[in-house]
Amino acid sequence: MSLAAVVAAAEPIGEARRPANPGFIDDRGWFDRSAADVAPDLLGAILVHDTPLGRVAGRIVEVEAYLGPEDLAAHSSHGRTARNAVMFGPPGHLYVYLVYGIHHCCNVVRGPGTKPEAVLLRAAALTEGEALARARRGGVAAHRLAAGPGNLARAYGVDRRLDGADLLAGPIRLARGARPAAIAVTPRIGVGYAGDWAGRPLRFMIADEPHRSRP
Repeated sequence: MSLAAVVAAAEPIGEARRPANPGFIDDRGWFDRSAADVAPDLLGAILVHDTPLGRVAGRIVEVEAYLGPEDLAAHSSHGRTARNAVMFGPPGHLYVYLVYGIHHCCNVVRGPGTKPEAVLLRAAALTEGEALARARRGGVAAHRLAAGPGNLARAYGVDRRLDGADLLAGPIRLARGARPAAIAVTPRIGVGYAGDWAGRPLRFMIADEPHRSRP
């Protein structure tokens, strides 16, 4: 189904039709910790985006932590700019940036306090809204719909207009989910330029999860 067809068939979501609250995280203090501590806690959490077209939701299965100005792979290592300003604000907001002029990437701003750390959301296993996600992503296998940072953002309908969105207020929220039985940890992907930071074990995944971006 094309996105145009989804738009034509969709009705605005009124309060009576809005999906039930799945147990959203509503404590900003939960986000007010180092990205290295919060990143593994995000595994199994449910990422939810409510729009007039419907809801897309899925279990987060892969993330990467970026630890602030000292981390040479973090955007905040270059200082505050118009692009990364959200990272320097309070925790619990969405940081969205564009790479290669094509792909948007979703990050959860962390603390502690206003220390500019973030967690990149790399992959999710969709549990709701697959038809809408597929209209945005095309004819890919179900387990690849939100596998990879750019694919996740596209499946969820996220772009720079949502940069700075408050994760406690919506339209994008996080809900608590089941803790994974096992977590795999590796160095982050694509950060070979970051010197000693390139090899740090800051990529966290649900072990043996087929919806990951890559092994």
